[in-house]
Amino acid sequence: MKRIFITGFALMGLLRLQAQTQPSDSTGYKSTKLKIEEVNLVSSYYKQNGNNSAVTGGVGSEELTDISNAIDLKLVKYGKSGNKHTWDVEVGVDHYTSASSDMIDMSANSSASSGDIRFYPSVNYIMENEAKGQSFGAGISSSTEFDYQSFGGNILYAKKTKDRNGEFTAKFQAYLDQLKLVDPVELRTGGENYGTASRNTFAGSLSYAQVVNRNFQVMFLADVIAQNGYLGLPFHRVYFSDGSGLSHQEKLPDTRLKIPLAIRGSYFFGDNIIIRGYYRYYTDDWGLKSHTAELEVPVKLSPVFSLSPFYRLYTQTAVKYFKGFEQHDGTTEFYTSNYDLSKFDSSFFGMGMKFTPLKGVFGLKHFNTIEVRYGHYTKTTNMVSNIISINIKYK
Repeated sequence: MKRIFITGFALMGLLRLQAQTQPSDSTGYKSTKLKIEEVNLVSSYYKQNGNNSAVTGGVGSEELTDISNAIDLKLVKYGKSGNKHTWDVEVGVDHYTSASSDMIDMSANSSASSGDIRFYPSVNYIMENEAKGQSFGAGISSSTEFDYQSFGGNILYAKKTKDRNGEFTAKFQAYLDQLKLVDPVELRTGGENYGTASRNTFAGSLSYAQVVNRNFQVMFLADVIAQNGYLGLPFHRVYFSDGSGLSHQEKLPDTRLKIPLAIRGSYFFGDNIIIRGYYRYYTDDWGLKSHTAELEVPVKLSPVFSLSPFYRLYTQTAVKYFKGFEQHDGTTEFYTSNYDLSKFDSSFFGMGMKFTPLKGVFGLKHFNTIEVRYGHYTKTTNMVSNIISINIKYK
């Protein structure tokens, strides 16, 4: 884990030097020069285990570990016309090892498929006319790993109400992906000369946020998501009930329409306690329906320290193409034994800790916040996982 934080500490030193050499702005002047407004350094460690791996037909180890590192940089300037220009630049790198992925080659933590690195940069830009209360934005992103390449883009428009207590936002996103068709080892005919297939995702999002009063805020969200192309994974095996023991590749429709609807609210009990609630209903044309309910209660215990216990409950129905190991009879057009598409309930709970020392993190004034968050996840398909993350903020 040492390597996770080396980059972060080096960057902290550079930004400390910058803070010492640049004069602070105490006049309220809106700078027309591009400046750093906020930097977030985030590292996380995730570990899971279970016994319903889709790679081995709905049975077998789901053991996986993932180490993630990301830096998020927010830059701001004001144009001559008074418009606010904001750039959000993020670069992330994940490294994972997976026992189930290793079984693509029927190995035991020894093949090339047992681990991979994912690299995912993104850039988002927003121009805000504060006088008119409206914003325009656009962004691009990519994600690269051994068998997957994704390119994304988005545009958005936001408009505040006349009293500035409400804001409407419309956003459109598109992701154009290429999959490397890595077949299970026993079904390969061309060695490692893998083919490719495309997968496209288009999402339209609408949201409305309203400040009801000084204590209560609420937001309504609605999305329509359309996917087309190769929507399964070629190394997800399916075993039929014919007793042959022969493996087949999962087969799913080449289109999918998803509709999530959600509401989010925050209620402030004075200066020390906030209750944050969230509910989402989801449905799609594969037959999956789900409900998500989440509650988080940040409590400020002192001027510099707060705790945030949280709990999320999730339940879903199975898609109409799912059956477990050796339960498909082979007569249907589509089939999968991926337990992510099965009926299950899950719980995710944990605690966040936020520390804002008066003299800054490690005595560095502009590094004003450190957050540590731990979560434990359980799923009724006998999968469990744990995640811990650390976020250091420069502002």
